[in-house]
Amino acid sequence: MSPLQELIAEVPQQGRVRWIGVRPQSRSSMIELEAVEARLEVGLTGDHARPGARNARQVTLIQWEHLAVINSLMGRPDDRPVKPEDLRRNLVISGINLFSLKGRRFRIGQAIFETTGWCQPCARLENNLGHGTFQAVRGHGGITARVIQSGIIRLDDTVSVEPVPDSGYAPFNVR
Repeated sequence: MSPLQELIAEVPQQGRVRWIGVRPQSRSSMIELEAVEARLEVGLTGDHARPGARNARQVTLIQWEHLAVINSLMGRPDDRPVKPEDLRRNLVISGINLFSLKGRRFRIGQAIFETTGWCQPCARLENNLGHGTFQAVRGHGGITARVIQSGIIRLDDTVSVEPVPDSGYAPFNVR
């Protein structure tokens, strides 16, 4: 393994769950929770995500630290910050760079997830939060994941990367 591959493979940080939310229907308001069950190949209990192994968007995650960046880029005053439920992501995580989870499996509480992609902003965010939201969220929208081991997730649970198997697996090609 090259020095760069070693740096990419090692993720020493651990994150924390700061907020949990689900949407019972596609366009409904988010419901804030203190705990939720992540279900194998389904997603979070009470969320509208379509079940199935092919659904790469079972769960959405955004980085807590990026909320302040989005707020600043939108020019919002500190007394009217963007809230997690405004961005319609299921889990808000602090303390770990979510992009370091690319191509990786990671544990949150009792559940294990696999990153499936980036969570890009949509036009609906612009409509709901106002002009400039789409551009402010670009690059800060978080990640999508699927559940590969069921389990309970609670506020303040740890987020950690699962070890890479010794089988020569690399999270992604480094060129």
